[in-house]
Amino acid sequence: MVAFAPQLERLTAFPFRRLAALLADVRPPAGLEPVDLALGEPQDPPPALLARTVADHAHLWNRYPPPQGTPEFRRACVDWLVRRYRLPEGLLDPERHVLPLCGTKEGLFLAAALVAGRPERPLALLPDPLYGVYYGAALTFGLEPRFLPATAASGFLPDLDVLDAATLARTAVLYVCTPYNPTGAVADRAWLRRVLRLAHEHGFLLIVDECYAEIYDAEPPPGALEVAAEEPGGLRHLLVFHSLSKRSSVPGLRSGFACGDPEAIARFLHLRAYGGAVQPLPLMAAATALWRDEAHVAETRERYRQRFAVAERILGGRFGFRRPPGGFFLWLDVQDGERAAVRLWREAAIRVLPGAYLGAGPAAESPARRYVRLAMVHDVDVTARALERFVAVLG
Repeated sequence: MVAFAPQLERLTAFPFRRLAALLADVRPPAGLEPVDLALGEPQDPPPALLARTVADHAHLWNRYPPPQGTPEFRRACVDWLVRRYRLPEGLLDPERHVLPLCGTKEGLFLAAALVAGRPERPLALLPDPLYGVYYGAALTFGLEPRFLPATAASGFLPDLDVLDAATLARTAVLYVCTPYNPTGAVADRAWLRRVLRLAHEHGFLLIVDECYAEIYDAEPPPGALEVAAEEPGGLRHLLVFHSLSKRSSVPGLRSGFACGDPEAIARFLHLRAYGGAVQPLPLMAAATALWRDEAHVAETRERYRQRFAVAERILGGRFGFRRPPGGFFLWLDVQDGERAAVRLWREAAIRVLPGAYLGAGPAAESPARRYVRLAMVHDVDVTARALERFVAVLG
């Protein structure tokens, strides 16, 4: 019998597997069209620019793409970052600071390998609740997960006050997500400055997942790069991740990039030359065009604002509703997330994700056990009908 790695056994609790098991024997009511609010998959049509650009570059399908991507892609990413975050000219070099990825999921997972292999078992500091890829990366690469609870008391961001000197001395990597999946909280500049200074002081890798940065309500969320530009340590110890999946409603394109510490980028490129997927050149050309276009992003952002306005009208004042400043999720307090998910599927044909399933431990012990996550990815009419059913069941 093959001796499989024991840590793989701890990776069987991916949230959607847990949800499928929870609802396996539950049947929704006949006559109601099911609505999936559990999966954060954008349902808006992709920009027409995508198909046109892929077609225009069809002659490149017979070429192996370089692991570092094309100069045009890297330049488009840097130009976008400079515009979006008002970065000083010259801070970012497309040749040294940017690496394309086949979706940021790949990059967020593989980045943990950059700090693996110490003699002692180092720590990976992870938010709780979290995107499960962070946890999977920590276990796969031999890092010990240590969770930072994100509750109402900490502004629905990971609580940095729980960190002590002994923990920080063992820390190899800290994962941060802002706007935060699932709560929608946005880390302000002071919070980002604090965590970046911790990385500089204690020498760990700070990974900032900013995949939802372009989906916001009123104000553009600040980014780690703009804070780093003002710090003496600069980009050292920092990797920031961005994606087209949410920004451009193209999760199937599998396109993102990492940006930051040039030494980390160089090592990351070396690692991905062995085991990383590389985006085909026609798709990279399309991604380049999307990073250069802002019109479709403004339209996408407005559609999400309309959905949140509907949610505010239907849910306002209940379930701890607050209109999130960023991202496209609602984080609702229903007292028992698992119980609510079963009732909503059985009585209203609505699939939601229990908050506890975005943690790594038993549901009963999770700080998110009271919550459910709803993805506001459907059009306004579908969203309104689903939320009205939600209230009718849990009202």
